[in-house]
Amino acid sequence: MEGRVEAEDRLDIQASLLGDGEAFARLVRRYDAVAARRMWRFTRDRLEHEALVQDVWVEVYLSLSGYKGRAPFSHWLSKVAVRTGYRFWKHRDRAGKRRAALAEADRAAWDRPDTLEPSEAAEALQRVLAMLPAKDRLILSLFYLDECNIAEIAEQTGWTRAMIKVRLHRARRKLKARLTAMGFGSEEHE
Repeated sequence: MEGRVEAEDRLDIQASLLGDGEAFARLVRRYDAVAARRMWRFTRDRLEHEALVQDVWVEVYLSLSGYKGRAPFSHWLSKVAVRTGYRFWKHRDRAGKRRAALAEADRAAWDRPDTLEPSEAAEALQRVLAMLPAKDRLILSLFYLDECNIAEIAEQTGWTRAMIKVRLHRARRKLKARLTAMGFGSEEHE
């Protein structure tokens, strides 16, 4: 099955590059769920999420000629999605729209973390991560949430392995400091 999909992908990519809109639509249908899952890491707002998935497909369309076919299309799509999401975070950070106020509003939920439902805990974690700079959020999300190793992160971001290790160490410290400031790590939560 996998070989057939890769062959279909190659044909649809070639046809798309020649201007066949239906071929590109087939790629979108085949991989839209992959893009949507990846972009859910970058926003939990449904409208932003939809727009972000569309941004990924625009970026894919514009850079399709750069796909070399050395890895499955889904891997390349994932790289494009990560970079699109990272730009989204950087833009939002520059615009001053960090979600620190939302995290503080939810502080009451953190008072009893053992009572949080899994979906509430995931939302709370996203809000705490949103208080960190975009590079820190990206590295922590890829490493812990997507369970990527250093080599995979390097491939998806284009950063060096050494930079990733340093950034991961610093991001962990920032996250720990933020959680400690919110009362985690203190005796009352242990």
